[in-house]
Parts: sequence; structure tokens; C-alpha cells
Amino acid sequence: MSAELLHRGTLAANDATHNLVDVRGLRVVGSRPGEADTTIVHDIDFEIARGEVLALIGESGSGKTTIALSLMGHARSGCRITGGSIRIGDTDVRSLSAKGLEGLRGRRVAYIAQSAAAAFNQSRAIMDQVIESAMIHGTLSKRDAQAKAVELFRALALPEPETIGRRYPHQVSGGQLQRLMAAMALITDPELVILDEPTTALDVTTQIDVLQAFRRVIRQYGMTAVYVSHDLAVVAQMADRIVVLSDGQIREVGATEQILHAPRHPYTQSLVAAVQPVVSACASAAQADGPAPLLEVRRMTAGYGRKSAKGWPEKIILNDVDLTIRRGQTVGVIGESGSGKTTLAKVIAGLMPMAGGQLLLDGEPLSGNLSRRTREQFRRIQIVFQNADTALNPVHSVERTLARPLKFYHGLKGEKARRRVAELLELVRLPASCAQRSTGELSGGQKQRVNLARALAAEPDLILCDEVMSALDTVVGAAILDLLRELQQKLGVSYLFITHDIAKVRAISDDIVVMYAGHRVETGDRAALSAPPFHPYSHLLVSSAPELRAGWLDEASERCHQTLTPIGASDDNPELCTFLPRCPMRIDGVCNRTAPAKRTLANGAQVLCHRSEEELERFQTTPRDEDAAARAPVF
Repeated sequence: MSAELLHRGTLAANDATHNLVDVRGLRVVGSRPGEADTTIVHDIDFEIARGEVLALIGESGSGKTTIALSLMGHARSGCRITGGSIRIGDTDVRSLSAKGLEGLRGRRVAYIAQSAAAAFNQSRAIMDQVIESAMIHGTLSKRDAQAKAVELFRALALPEPETIGRRYPHQVSGGQLQRLMAAMALITDPELVILDEPTTALDVTTQIDVLQAFRRVIRQYGMTAVYVSHDLAVVAQMADRIVVLSDGQIREVGATEQILHAPRHPYTQSLVAAVQPVVSACASAAQADGPAPLLEVRRMTAGYGRKSAKGWPEKIILNDVDLTIRRGQTVGVIGESGSGKTTLAKVIAGLMPMAGGQLLLDGEPLSGNLSRRTREQFRRIQIVFQNADTALNPVHSVERTLARPLKFYHGLKGEKARRRVAELLELVRLPASCAQRSTGELSGGQKQRVNLARALAAEPDLILCDEVMSALDTVVGAAILDLLRELQQKLGVSYLFITHDIAKVRAISDDIVVMYAGHRVETGDRAALSAPPFHPYSHLLVSSAPELRAGWLDEASERCHQTLTPIGASDDNPELCTFLPRCPMRIDGVCNRTAPAKRTLANGAQVLCHRSEEELERFQTTPRDEDAAARAPVF
């Protein structure tokens, strides 16, 4: 963040006459039929200067989204605003009628939600939806609104800004849809924009593009914004000031630099500490030599669609993938959406058939067909899905949820099952009282612990963890990571840990596999994946992980999103490097002509790349702020 922005934010915050938003004594309560009201937000005071970006940060349940929504005079179902004042400019939001609130929302105050997919109607063209707010509020004619939309598409760095509006939501990527939702919010030139976790569901590489686009537009139009997040590293790139919340109360308010580098409140200190997970110092029980690996994946190929005459699926998702997991070991699999990570887990779990290759469990063949697996094989390999909300039946009690696998795998019923449920809850650090609660009543972190307890109920040898922390806030995610490590030490269970977060995969994994477009482009132990040289794609992932300091976003954009050197036409060989179109180190006449060979680096990592170890290290350690000649890799 520039010194100019920080200076502007400080001056504006100290001058109340420049405030656009003024909130005093805000109180929000929640209620259920037959129960007393529960206070969700307690007497909150804050202000936002014109042109300032204020971040609301805290764990799930801290009240940050509830507070942000109150700026539009809105409270979610079961909640209501019961006290305090909310002013947007000269407008007293709480005194507005229903019609007055309609005029405020989408016109003077705009909202950018976490899930762009849920914000768009899949059956309508993008342009019609983006300009809808301008049409409703009558701020622009249809022609002018369409011209304004194209201007916003260009400012948000969307491809083909003149024509992208003709597409439908399913025809654009998740990152593009998130930016299109921003255009929808900004079409009316609102005075205040609320960004509610707008990059949480995105890959780290896509997140850079979206954050850069959001910040560019905020600066270009001089907007006032509220940025809601649980991620301090992301907030560091966007906010002038930060309000830290927990349990519906403000714990600390300060300039971004102060919050990041000199937090005063213990809760803020815990948030800062949780940004970078601590790498476990415990040695893995897995050994390179000894008994057969717990699980081996040999030359696995899998995909979707009709099969060709040779038996290959129309759409290949995994291509010739090898992987080994030993007892008591964690193997991390990292890559962007579409890299094949979840497909790999599904094939191992028997939820998706293999098109080619072999699975071995303790050295014995394991069928890729679920119907040909034994109950014992089901028991030994369990999967924990990404979204506990959809993996758990919200009306079932925790006890009922855990009792089912206990009966299926171990024949436990009645009192024996209840005792084992209590033991499982203790294992995942949940109170025994949770047993009688429905899973729908639990917090996100509690649901994921129940999800994990259900897998543990089978007493498995291997748990497939598919993005189990991506939907959790930073502090809760760090606690789940600690829990996984503790369970591994107690039970000797192995994990396949799937994520797109390089910090988390380094924190828990013994070995790491980097996937890109269905190929294993790099494999190495945790130490090898902690410092260059890397495969060029691994370097992109590492460089895209937000750092806890202002100014990182500008450096990352230069480092990760440079204009690529021209390269000759590909001969369409499917065996060529899949990363070729995005690789800043590609070599004309080599990378677009021959398949890369597997190369073993001095640190033990194996990479699929034409570049030598010296070339990779030179490129990946050269400072990006030198002149163009110095930045160019040495061939």
C-alpha cells in the first residue's frame, strides 16, 4: 500500500467532517421461537472516511458480515437491529421506510458477495444482469448503462470487454465471474461498496488478479469501501484501517501497518500468529525403506465422458499420475482448481473409476470399482469432504451421524455406541454435549470436526482430506491443522492432504505433489518445496500466496503476471508440457516441440521441465525490480 494512501486514510479518519459512514452503538440480536434474544453485535462504534477502505476482520461468528449488512439497513433471517444509529452521509439508515431502503440498496450502497455463482441467473446474459441495477434505479439509459458496463469490464481487466457481456455466467471462469459481480455492484456509482469475503473461494493465482482489479477500480473511482474478511494477509493489500472483531465486539481498531506489525490486543495477536501455520517439528513415522507402502498409485489415468475405441475417456482429468503414501505419513497435493486434485481423491476412494493404471493397498491390488471393494477396504480408506455443510445432514444429531459408521463397520449399538461417540468427540476436541445437537446448529469449525470424527469412526488407515480448511477462517483452520497433526501422532493414521494453500501444505506434509492440468509436475519432501529451485508452476503457486505486509500485491503482480515471451506454434502433441502457455521460462523450439523429461534436483525434488536446475534457481531468485535484462532467464 502506498504512503499516499496511508496518509490519506489517517487524515480522513481524524477529520470527522470527511466521514461518509458513522455508526454509533449498533446492536443486533438474534431470536428463535420460544427462546430469549441473543445479542450478536454489542454496541459497535466506528466511522469510515470518504475514499477510505475499512476492513472488518475476525473469525466466523465474530459479527463482521452482520455489521456490514447493517450498513444497508439489512439483518439476516432471525436477526434484527435493535439499537444504535447508522448514517450514510446525511441519511439516517434506521429511519428509512421500506421504499427508502430500496432506494439505498444497490444505488448508494452496493454489495459484492462471496459467491458470484449464487449472485447470477445462469439463464440470462451477463450484460442484462450487470446493468439491471441501473435500470431499476433509473440512473442511466440502457445504452449508457451498457457503455458504462464495458468501461467497468475494461477497468476490471476482464477479457474481451466489448463482448464478454453477451456470454452467460457458466461460460466464464470463477475469477471472471467475481469481477463481473463487482461491475454489477459499481454500475450505479455507489457511495459505499461492501466486499464480503470476495476472494475466499478462489485459487491463490486467481486471487491476485481479482484483488488487483478490485483495488485498481477502488482507486480509480475514489470509492469508499468496507472489506470483510478473515484473512489478514489479503486485508493488508486492500485496507487503510482495520477493525478487529470477536464475539460481536470490537477488540482493536488501527491503521493497517499498526495492526499487522504491532497488534495490541491478544486476540489480534492470535490472528496475526495464525496467518502462517507452524511447521510441525515432529518426525514422520514413515520411512523410505521397510514394509510396502500403505498406498501406491501407479500411472493412474482418469476422466469423464464417452470412451474411445482404446478405452480412454473423452475428457482426461488425470494423466499418468504416480503417488506413494506410507504408514503414518502425510502426502500433500497442491494445485489450482482443475488440476485434478479432487479427482485423484475420488479415484482412490472408489467414487470414480480409473481409465488406466493401478492402485495398491499394502502391496495388494485395490479395485478402482467401488462395487468390487470389500467392507474392510471401505473401512481402511475414508474421505473428508471440503464442505461440511453439504456432507452432513443438518437435521440429524451428531450422535446419529457418528453412530452410523460405528454400526456399519464395527457392529456397535446402544450404550457401546454412545460411549464410542463420546470418545470420538473427545478426540476431535468437541464437548460431549454436542452429541445431542443437530449438525445444522454447529459452527463451521465444529461441523468440520464432526466430519473428521465420522471418518475416524471407521478406524481407517488413510484419510483423504479434500480442501478441509478452505471454507474455514484463519484461526479455526489453524486449529483443525493442529488437530490433524495430533490425531496422526495418537493413531498413526496417514493423510492425503489436498489444498491450494502452499503454507498449509508445507505445515502438515512430509511429501508434496504439485499437480497441473492432471499431470504431476513436481514431487519432493517438505524441505525441497520450501526454497527454490522449483518447477515454474510451483514457483507461481509459491509467489501467489499472500504475505502479511502491505505492498506485496504490487510486487506479486509484477512477479507472477509478466507479459510472456513469444513462442512458436505448438505441434499439438498431447505429451507436451501442460504449463507451456503460462510458463515465463518456456523455450521456443524446445518446450513447444518435445515432451519434458523428469529431472531430479539436488534437493531430491523431481520436476517435469526442460530447464536445468541452475536456470530455474537463477530465474526464481533474481529480484524482480531490476532492469529487463537482469530479469530475463539465462539460457
